[in-house]
Amino acid sequence: MRDWLQQLTGCVVFSIAFSLCALNPAYAENRLVSLGTGGVTGLYYPAGGALCRLVNLTREQHGIRCAVRNTPGSVTNLRKVSSGKLDMGIAEAGQLFNAVNGRGKFDRPDPQLRALISLYPEYISVLSRTDSGIKSFADLYNKRINIGKEGSSQRITMAMLMTTRNWSLDDFAEVHQLAPANQADALCENRIDATLYVVGHPSGAIKEALRDCDSQLVSLSLEDIETLTTTNPHYHPLSLRGDYYDASQPDVTTAGVNATLFTRADLPDEVAYAVVKSLFSQFERFRRMHPAFVDLKIEDMVKPSLAAPMHPGAQRYFQDAGLLQP
Repeated sequence: MRDWLQQLTGCVVFSIAFSLCALNPAYAENRLVSLGTGGVTGLYYPAGGALCRLVNLTREQHGIRCAVRNTPGSVTNLRKVSSGKLDMGIAEAGQLFNAVNGRGKFDRPDPQLRALISLYPEYISVLSRTDSGIKSFADLYNKRINIGKEGSSQRITMAMLMTTRNWSLDDFAEVHQLAPANQADALCENRIDATLYVVGHPSGAIKEALRDCDSQLVSLSLEDIETLTTTNPHYHPLSLRGDYYDASQPDVTTAGVNATLFTRADLPDEVAYAVVKSLFSQFERFRRMHPAFVDLKIEDMVKPSLAAPMHPGAQRYFQDAGLLQP
């Protein structure tokens, strides 16, 4: 009798477990997904934090928990997602395109990378001391500059612009390789004349430099912009609004590239679906999470022509929501 009851109890437990799995595989797994972001002074870190918060707020619906991972940025995120050390990451569309196609810093193409959504534009932002005499990118010649850490998108962009002008590192008075968190201090302490960021706006690091020392944002020339847009199709001309920081700050002509949330092809469809749905079903909440998100529009974030193929789980959500045609 006891054995029969034990068998019956086991069957009931198994049936309940099977039902839960059938209804919601992700919930049954109680899955943890990791999201690679960037340095705390940039926009990747708060963007990743906002995305994970939205996923975690809807955890009862899908059982997925999202955890932010602090990283140096695009290139590191792409390599870690590609190797399976991270589930998702944020990267510039240009660097995602390079990783998929084995260009730039990526020796081998990775056809398994997949885009989830386009996030916000990242502007190439040249910041200089006003007493340096730097009024344009061409004026960086023979100045003390920061080119960023090895492998950073900042450094890669700088190299692209230098190539057009046939510049080498020997053409600068001093070359520094500072992390984003240290660049504003270096500028204000007169250790460098200029630095180049690739960042969403408003940026805490740029706000700090403009507030704490006599500095300015510098425009790119049409030649610089043409170089970037012809070299990589994911760069496009942009106008950076000066009033992000001060009503007296003029607009800046530059170029930029969209930050993109990406993953691998082997991320389960239901997980990709849940992550994307968590964002767009709480979109107004997301827009209030950072000043850089205020002007975002859903239609601009759903792009079939992303730097990598769209993950089928994300595509299915967009189709279900009527944002993409089947």
